[in-house]
Amino acid sequence: MTIDQYKEGHIVLYAYLWKWQRDLGRDEGEKDRPACVALAFRNDAQNLTHLVMLAISGTPPTADQTAIEIPQLELKRAGLTDSKRGWITVSEYNYDILEQSWDFPINSPPQGRFSRPFLKKVQAATLITIRSKKGRVDRTR
Repeated sequence: MTIDQYKEGHIVLYAYLWKWQRDLGRDEGEKDRPACVALAFRNDAQNLTHLVMLAISGTPPTADQTAIEIPQLELKRAGLTDSKRGWITVSEYNYDILEQSWDFPINSPPQGRFSRPFLKKVQAATLITIRSKKGRVDRTR
């Protein structure tokens, strides 16, 4: 399992833990859902890959969430052809470590990938959340 298998922009099924679930004391996501590997940082000294995972949903965002609607072409690229509409939430994220994750699908190939231009838009919005120091849901154990 290496970052070469899972690149930024890849879409995988991931047991995403919503911030509201974490705030209720939960430490596991309710179900596997499509999620995007938004950012991946390799620490060669530790031999670890740090991930920023974003949830994808077919439900419009709530008033307290910031999300980007996914264009139809990007839904197809992401392998989300069953979805008529989709949003990627950028106001919160799961922080995980690939090599230590209990929730990352290490034996499943990505189901699709966002285009580079769309991913850049998503990453820019995600960096605002990261810099605000809000919205991080730590999935490391």
